[in-house]
Amino acid sequence: FRGRPARKKLVYAVTMPKLAEEHLAKKVRALVIPAYDYSRTERVKVALVSALSQGAFKEGDLVLCMTGKVGRAPDTLMQMRIGGSLDDRLAIEGVKLGEEFNSQVVDALIQLALQIGQEGFEGHPIGTIITIGDHTSVLEKSRQLTINPFQGLSESERNVLDPKIRDAIKNFSVLDGAFVIREDGVVLSAGRYLSSNDDTVKIPLGLGARHAASAGITSTTHCIALTVSQTSGAVRLFKGGNIVLELHQTARRT
Repeated sequence: FRGRPARKKLVYAVTMPKLAEEHLAKKVRALVIPAYDYSRTERVKVALVSALSQGAFKEGDLVLCMTGKVGRAPDTLMQMRIGGSLDDRLAIEGVKLGEEFNSQVVDALIQLALQIGQEGFEGHPIGTIITIGDHTSVLEKSRQLTINPFQGLSESERNVLDPKIRDAIKNFSVLDGAFVIREDGVVLSAGRYLSSNDDTVKIPLGLGARHAASAGITSTTHCIALTVSQTSGAVRLFKGGNIVLELHQTARRT
């Protein structure tokens, strides 16, 4: 790795902007990832999503990833083919949604929605809606159905890039209503009734009220919406009133 050809291929994923600047000053590629307590595998995945969004890698690239416990020497080596798995393809789809959306946030929420659809809550299937972006308009076109469990927490304590907050969202998915999330991943509210309706929006036959609400809110605002079907566990991503990504479960917990 010390040879010049290899050094040109190295990309460092760090949690401190100052450290990234120091690397860049030495003409070594570096990117900043959130400093949350990720598992080794999730840390690699977050770094790859960030690298994809910044053009450091492209689909089809073979990447050798080295990581370990924070503060200690690397102890884990992983080989990954970009685009070679469902997770990587989802990351790429997240990047294509537009520059206003954080690809790490979108990817994390897609994975979370798939988990909710597959696992449900205590063995029971559940469905939910997660809106991302244009939060001011979404809040104006919705109302609170129940107490907001995220109210009063600091922004650093309610960001979906933190695995603990994603676990909390899974638990609160049993509440009626939608989650409203800012572009940078900060959860603003849970249990919102989306009151925006657009009679011109048409959804496929067989899809219910959640999907109609997601189509309606994305057609009248600039947000995107993830909908988890309670019936099938399928996850659909809405943008501009249309389904732009549809993912079906291979198996569901019973």
